[in-house]
Amino acid sequence: MEQQQPAFGWAARDSSGVLSPFNFTRRSNGDEDVTLKVLYCGICHTDLGIIKNEYGNAMYPVVPGHEIVGIVTEVGSKIQKFKIGDKVGVGFLISSCTSCDSCKQDFENYCPKIVPTSNGIYHDGGLTYGGFSNLLVANERFVVRLPDNLPLEKVAPLLCAGVTVYTPMKYSGLNEPGKHLGVVGLGGLGHVAVKFGKAHGMKVTVISTSSSKEKEAIEQLGADAFIVSRNPEQMKAAMSTMDGIIDTVSASHLVMPLIYLLKPHGKLIMLGVVVKPLEVPVYSLIQAGRTISGSCVGGMKDTQEMLDFAGQHNVTADVEVIGMDYVNTAMERLAKGDVRYRFVVDVANTMATTA
Repeated sequence: MEQQQPAFGWAARDSSGVLSPFNFTRRSNGDEDVTLKVLYCGICHTDLGIIKNEYGNAMYPVVPGHEIVGIVTEVGSKIQKFKIGDKVGVGFLISSCTSCDSCKQDFENYCPKIVPTSNGIYHDGGLTYGGFSNLLVANERFVVRLPDNLPLEKVAPLLCAGVTVYTPMKYSGLNEPGKHLGVVGLGGLGHVAVKFGKAHGMKVTVISTSSSKEKEAIEQLGADAFIVSRNPEQMKAAMSTMDGIIDTVSASHLVMPLIYLLKPHGKLIMLGVVVKPLEVPVYSLIQAGRTISGSCVGGMKDTQEMLDFAGQHNVTADVEVIGMDYVNTAMERLAKGDVRYRFVVDVANTMATTA
């Protein structure tokens, strides 16, 4: 049995999703581990779905949070990558088998034995508790170095939202200057996709149901164009103009109109977890060699590459920093889409150390 150390966080106990103070334990720092003091933790839409058991897999008590940034406070005897005082992050993954084909190719995110940072079962049989806590212990393989030039609270969402959009752009050739990228949905993922698209030198068009976001998309985020998806004239005018589309919407929606925005051989990449099955007319794909694919976060190598790129191009998330005592209100607002564009909890300064 591994040695344990006391920890403190906020947890949901049932499907109400209400979070409250929670005392628990984490393993002590091992030879290949890094312990970090949690400074900030972003709130992802997935956190909301888990604490309310919308995916049917909640293992209560759930300590959410997988967009974690902090300072290294302890390193194991075999650690060479990090030292005490380093600024580091932990994202969606806390462990994988490290030996399957996916892991060997640095795609730990597709390992069949993936262990999520929150609401997972670790290899010792214990539950994984996320970043709504004072400290975290992780194997160094699943820890990344943060850019020195970016504010930590604005980096936190990149550990999930950032790598989730960066990775499919990379592997689908949607990171080349001059190409035309469509971004569906202007939320936590979508606004970062716009920023990465522009940093790659692409033309970026935002596709949204809400015309009220147009000014923000173009003037603040740098998008080149804005299409209201409910406007048939605008949609028709944009047909066959896009090399690829990143679809970040997690609510049920029609994809056929989006498919027709793609050029021949264009790619529609689904990132939002839509529970209801999508209806796809196959001919819309066949007639122009279009494809639909999915992508889930990213591996550790790509996460580090994304952070390095963000540091070079000054890409950060737009955030609303909150205290831990505000998280339940924040979750209610997130459910209504009332955030521009990501909540980040100031864990270190607003959370007590015991219940």
